[in-house]
Amino acid sequence: MLGTQTENTSWLSKSNNRYAAGVVSFVIVCSLMALSLDSRFLYLLVYAWFGVIYGVLLQYGRFCMASAVRDLFAVKVPRMAVGMMIAVALYSVVATVVTLAGFSTFHPNALGWHIMIGGAIFGFGIVFTGGCASGSLYKAGEGNMSSMLVILAISFSQAIVVSASGWWDNMVPQSWVSSAVAKDMPSELSVTQGWFDIFTAGYVWDLKGTTMAELLGMGGTASGAIFANAFLTAILPVTVILVLLYKFYFRKGYVRRTGKTAMSMKDELAGLWAMCTSSKNTALAGIGLGIFAGLHMYVTGALRDHYDILNFGDLLAAMGYQSGLSIQDTVFDPGYWYITTQEAQWGGWVLHQLGVENMGNIYFGLENGLPNPLLNAPGFMSIGIILGASVMALTRGEFKWKKPSIESAIFAVVGGTLMGIGARIGMGCNIGAFFATVTNGDPSGWIYLLGMVIGSYVGVKVFAWWMDWSVARNQSECAL
Repeated sequence: MLGTQTENTSWLSKSNNRYAAGVVSFVIVCSLMALSLDSRFLYLLVYAWFGVIYGVLLQYGRFCMASAVRDLFAVKVPRMAVGMMIAVALYSVVATVVTLAGFSTFHPNALGWHIMIGGAIFGFGIVFTGGCASGSLYKAGEGNMSSMLVILAISFSQAIVVSASGWWDNMVPQSWVSSAVAKDMPSELSVTQGWFDIFTAGYVWDLKGTTMAELLGMGGTASGAIFANAFLTAILPVTVILVLLYKFYFRKGYVRRTGKTAMSMKDELAGLWAMCTSSKNTALAGIGLGIFAGLHMYVTGALRDHYDILNFGDLLAAMGYQSGLSIQDTVFDPGYWYITTQEAQWGGWVLHQLGVENMGNIYFGLENGLPNPLLNAPGFMSIGIILGASVMALTRGEFKWKKPSIESAIFAVVGGTLMGIGARIGMGCNIGAFFATVTNGDPSGWIYLLGMVIGSYVGVKVFAWWMDWSVARNQSECAL
């Protein structure tokens, strides 16, 4: 019997490795086909291949901000939160090098109340989906169909939110309407129809986005990039958070395991190090994500310099692909790791093909465009994450098609919808509004994270109440 089980395991491992090799081969073949059509598609492929790397690392470390928050509040385990902080610190270091080299593509977010509110809505949603924006992608690569529903819900909820118009348009403050109308807008747009356009033009555009270096009057200097943006905005807060995580979540167990009655500073530092290395996979994933996220920004910045472009829309136009470009002949092209906006474009593009006119709003028509998914560079980054995660899951024997129950499917759709709404109000998700911001010196990312933590805490409490209620109801039915 044991021999048969060993043979079955060996056969399954070989089969999974063949499937993994098939996925990699598929990506390589598609890449070569794209380059054969036009070598300038290299710009798009950079997004795709960095996406594959992100997917491999995310799945390897099971790296998910939803897990980080849930584990802290539900079971008081800091493992994932520690890995996330490691990634932030390393990304900030690499981002500093990229900035000093002159290839940074980062633009700070507008700072306002919407960041915390959006983060709270997003954080509440991730508790019910069991995955953040990046976590849902890598879990989809593992065969998790609930995560696939989350991605669909995020995509279409965003596309609907930014295009929706109705009686609720009259509920926005009149000051926003006046400010929006006063803007010199292209004739193709009508900013008085659609609450999100009014919110964007009448509120967000009146705010200022800045980095710590600019706040301290050190913008454009090496000391600003190193001290203000990297150290003050990322490394110092990360250090403080790690110390707090150690004190409140790890130290008690560590002291008990060491058997020491008195802890010296050396012992405390050893304990802090033990916490950071308690999960090898998560720590390594955090290191890898921090490094490659910075390299991604460097490569796209270098390619923009090489092709003499400011946006991928310039390259698409030069290659003869005009359809889907915004009024400004641009498309969404952040130049670094981002997730939810390209997913909004997927949902928007599908709705557009079904006859929904959604190019007359600011979000798609003016800023991000609606390119064909086959020409959506950041979109291929998200697809790359799914494929990279599937490769890693297959090689580790962790790929399995998981069909959701009716309850988990409802949670996925509702939670994903909330994540989409939160992402648009907060102008990003756990990656675009937090990870990519604080690592590039934008302090608004910590406000978004605070909102996420608050929303997630409430979500954990609500979810626990729901589970208790469900158990009690089932027991009552069984008793009858």
